[in-house]
Amino acid sequence: MELDYTKIGKRIAARRRMLGLKQAEVSELADISNTYMSSIERAVSIPSTEVIMRLAQALDTTPDEFLVGTSRAGGEEWKSAAQYLLNMNGRKLDLAKKFLAWLSEQDL
Repeated sequence: MELDYTKIGKRIAARRRMLGLKQAEVSELADISNTYMSSIERAVSIPSTEVIMRLAQALDTTPDEFLVGTSRAGGEEWKSAAQYLLNMNGRKLDLAKKFLAWLSEQDL
């Protein structure tokens, strides 16, 4: 699945506007710079998994709303799972992504 970073940026901006927040407010909540926030929304910069997670938390949603355009019910479950990812380093995040990709393919 190829990610469309233009759509991701637009979804982040739409969610921010829906909540009535300015870029500066969201960037502070997500602990990123205002310039980086603007670049993500305009698809000039590609956010890491960690940044997507922080933005989802700052905008009170789940990462899938940004990545695929849908938000799952049961947001608390997603938030608690997302907490595990927030403090992972790059190697752990890469491993988590691979595991989740494998898990999503399983017929359980």
